[in-house]
Parts: sequence; C-alpha cells; structure tokens
Amino acid sequence: MVALDLPTTAPATTGAPDTRMTGRMRLVLVVLLVAQFMLAVDFSILNVALPVIGQGLGFTLGGLQWIATAFALAAAGFTLLFGRVADLVGRRRVFLGGMALLGIASLAGGLATGPELLMAARVAQGLATAAVTPAALSLLTSSFPEGPLRARALGLNGALMSAGFTTGAILGGVLTDLLSWRWAFLVNVPVALAVLLVAPAVLKESRPAVRPRLDVPGAITVTGGLLALVYGLTAEPWALPVGAALLIAFVLVERRAASPLVPVRILTRRTVVWGNLAGLVAFVTETSLVFLMTLYLQDVLGFSPLAAGLSFGVLGAGTVLGGVGASRFIARFGARTALVAGGLLQAAATLALYGLGDDRGSLWLLLAATFAGGVGNMLAIVGFMVTATSGIPDHEQGTATGLATMTQQIGITMGTPIMSAVVVTTPVLLDGIGLAVLVNAAIVVAGALTSAVFLRRA
Repeated sequence: MVALDLPTTAPATTGAPDTRMTGRMRLVLVVLLVAQFMLAVDFSILNVALPVIGQGLGFTLGGLQWIATAFALAAAGFTLLFGRVADLVGRRRVFLGGMALLGIASLAGGLATGPELLMAARVAQGLATAAVTPAALSLLTSSFPEGPLRARALGLNGALMSAGFTTGAILGGVLTDLLSWRWAFLVNVPVALAVLLVAPAVLKESRPAVRPRLDVPGAITVTGGLLALVYGLTAEPWALPVGAALLIAFVLVERRAASPLVPVRILTRRTVVWGNLAGLVAFVTETSLVFLMTLYLQDVLGFSPLAAGLSFGVLGAGTVLGGVGASRFIARFGARTALVAGGLLQAAATLALYGLGDDRGSLWLLLAATFAGGVGNMLAIVGFMVTATSGIPDHEQGTATGLATMTQQIGITMGTPIMSAVVVTTPVLLDGIGLAVLVNAAIVVAGALTSAVFLRRA
C-alpha cells in the first residue's frame, strides 16, 4: 500500500546530508528561486498598469482583459506538456530555453508599439512560464532528497512565489507611477540574463538514457482540454464542456498509450489526486481573495491602486512566514496535518473579513486577517507540493511537478471569475463582497476536510 503522508516526526539525524544543505544545494536553490520569484512577479505586475497600457497602445476596454487572459491560456494550457517534455529531453535544457524565451518576450513587450506585438509578447511570456515552472520545480525536487530538505526547499519556493504575486502588484504600481508601464516588462530582462549566465554552471542535466517517444495524442487532448477550460473560465463559458470532454478523452488515451504523457499509475495515486485537489483549493481561494480585497480597498474605501497594492504587503509577509516555517511544521506533524491546519487557519482568517465595514476603521481587521490567512494558505500550499511530489521516482518528477504546476495555474485562473460571479449577485458592492468572502471560506473548509478524510495514513 502506498504511504500517504510524510512521517509525523522528523527522522533521526544519521548524518549531516539529511538535515543540512551543501554549498551546491544552496546555489541550486538560489538560481531556481530567483527564476520562480520572477515568474510570480510577472503574473501580477501588469494588473495595476492595464488602464495605462490601454491608453498608450490603443486597447479597447474589452481588449484589456486579453492581456491577462492570453498569458493565462498559454501558461495553464501548456504546462503539463512542457513538464513531460522536460522529463524526456532534459529539465535543464527546458528551463534554460524557457528563461531565454521569457527574456526575449519581455524585451518585445517593453518595446511594443501596438496591441498586436504586446499580445504576442504576453503569449510568449505564458509559454515561457509553462516551460520554466515545472522544469524548475522538478529540478528542485530531484536535487533535494525526499524528507526535511525537500520540504524546506519547497517551503522557501512557495514563500517566494507567493511573495512574488504580492510584490508584482506593488512593483507594477511603483514602476507605472514613477517610470513607465514598459518597465513592468523590461525589469525581467536583466534577471533572465543573470539566470542564463549562472544556471549552466550550477544545474545538472537530467534526462533518461533511452528517450521514449512523446505521446502526441495525449499531448493534443490535454493541451486542447486545458486551453478550452481556461478560455471558458476567463472568456466564453461554452468552452467549458469542450474542455471537459477533451480531458476525459485524455484519460482514455493515456490508458492505452505505450509511453503516456502522464502514466496512469501517477493519476491513480491518492497523494497526487487529493494533494492536487487541496492545492487547487488553496490557489483558487487566496488569489480570488486578493481580488475581493482589491475591490473593497479601491471601490468601497476609495484607496488608490498604489495604496491598495501596498496594503497587500502584510499578506506577503504572512506568506513568507508561513513558507519559511512550513518545513519544520511538516517535519514534525506531517504534510496532511499541514494541509488541514493551514486550511482551517486560512478559513478562520477569511471568515473574519465578513466583518469589514464601509469606513477605513476596518483596515486593521483586513491587515490582521490577510496576514493570518497568508500564513495558513502558504502552509497548505507547501503541504500540497510535498504531498503531490512524494513517492514519485526522479525520472517522473517532471510529470508530477507539471501536474502540480497545472493545478496552480488553473487555480489562479479560476478564482477571480468564480468570486466575480458571486459579487454581482447583490446590488450593493459591500454585500456582494461579504457573500463572496463566506463562499471563499466555505471552499477552504471543504478542502481541509477533504484532505483530512482522504489523505489518512495507510
């Protein structure tokens, strides 16, 4: 029977390598974390700048949403494919290729003179994210042995990624106000170049001695299904059943494929299935809560975009604290406990936001609750990453991390449309936000209970 959790206590220390990072491990961690942090910043850095971009390049009001949607389509639709490609042709090779594409796309976006070039750059940034994120995550998990070291590395990774989302919102406002929206793109170029110069000397290549053939039918069905799913969530709901049908076809194809894109044995592992479901809940709820609080700060309290972005610095601090402490928590209590405890803390903090009023005296409640919720959310996210990648052999880590990355991207994409639909059900904005907060908290509680029930120790 498959073990469904990490040990509830830290293993006895039998040697320094089990509990301490070597110098090379630290270098690997720095390179990969810098890349992941930049990708997280990239996701949110344009949100504040969208109106200015629209005025500068002639986007219509309806066309502005496609700056975000085009990125999400590419990032979520191709991540599982690139995760498997990284297993087959080499994770370092895919990582470096993705970073190069990100640098080029960011330069093109920063120099764009019309909507067409900017949209092409945004799609290319999404493709680069789909390539780099699973490759970097699989390089991370295969570089650190399963146990305390991997949990620590994943905790730092999760903390910096979540901090990156917050930093992106703040940095986008600062760059747009003080310089130009173009720097929201151009800031990536020197970082990508630095990673490309250092990474080849630090990262080891990993690919199979005998390269199996790529499962083309599986690649077509899963990529088409994910594209249709994200398109349905962000633009046209009629695409949702198309996406569901293609994903069902993908599962059927994988059962018969000689070299499946995702081996069926991975899809049937409880840790993979329920771990990814827990991760989906964590990303759907926290990213959509940021959207709800942005509405509250700007449209109810009258904050400027920059002031609203700065308010989320407290949330960022909570996520960093949660990510840094997650590895110790997991080593002592187990990943399942982290999922449950983190979810319950996030749910309690989210529920507290139901008490927000229409005056600025409620700001202290928002700051305290988002800080606590950030700690809980990051504890759950690290628990999800550890659970979804545990017990998977190194040669399939790209597939496992591709699934985890796909879960992350879909969760980020799903949250805002879901909560937007809840908000507009009431005529008063504050009442709609309050109702959405209750729905958000209920989803988190359901996710925590699911983890408690289905990830019980074998």
